[in-house]
Amino acid sequence: MSAETNHSSNMLNPAQVTTVAINAGAYKARKNQFLSFMSAIPAGAFIAIAFVFYATTQTGAADVAWGMAKFVGGIVFSLGIIMVIVCGNELFTSSTMTVLARVEKKITTYQMLKNWVVVYGGNFVGSLFIVALVWFGGQTMTANGQWGLVILNTAQHKIHHTWIQAFSLGIFCNIMVCIAVWMAYSGKTLTDKTLAAILPIAMFVASGFEHCVANMFMIPMGIVTAHYSSPEFWQALGVNAAQYADLDIAHFIVKNLIPVTLGNIVGGAVCIALMQWFLNREHH
Repeated sequence: MSAETNHSSNMLNPAQVTTVAINAGAYKARKNQFLSFMSAIPAGAFIAIAFVFYATTQTGAADVAWGMAKFVGGIVFSLGIIMVIVCGNELFTSSTMTVLARVEKKITTYQMLKNWVVVYGGNFVGSLFIVALVWFGGQTMTANGQWGLVILNTAQHKIHHTWIQAFSLGIFCNIMVCIAVWMAYSGKTLTDKTLAAILPIAMFVASGFEHCVANMFMIPMGIVTAHYSSPEFWQALGVNAAQYADLDIAHFIVKNLIPVTLGNIVGGAVCIALMQWFLNREHH
């Protein structure tokens, strides 16, 4: 058996991956969109759970070198994308690649956009479900409230980007998310798909890029923590609650969610999906 044959049997080549991505996009956009909505709920929850894991690794890490602390946080966050990939759930950021089915005329623009909206909504529901579990489970009081402080500081940082910063970080993030999914498409085993996803996801998280679905958990979690925590929480931290008064819905949507979502669309649909499609389709 030649090396080339052996290589092709172990993974899909770039042209084959492009075909898989096109067909996956067509399937997602054509199927019953109620199923897409339901599939998107666990995807949003999985990403939120990954952020819970991230927050835990950052709690009490003040004495750890900044880069190493973020690297560990990024590695554990990759669990979220791995769960989405293995379970076949629908995540808005990777659903932006359904644009390939549109350019191949397998779906209409309406079908594509409808799928985006439906999946986005389902991801939001799943994210808020985990916010509720974390809040009612008392997780923010972990480590004498230090876990909740990580949430507050991370959420507040996210609403203080300029619009162009949030947009740019959104592009960068979804380049990494979609390349993780793209590489996972090329694998044929659970190990292949898992390992392919880890470092691209760790890179975007460790570097502080912006993912709209992750932020559907982190910033609402910060808002709830800032406005509904007990006096004992603030006393344990020795922090004035007024420092986090700007964590509100308006700042969340206008300063973060809108520019980050638009950036995610550009990063996934244009920088990865359309670029790979252009490079791997037949040129005459």
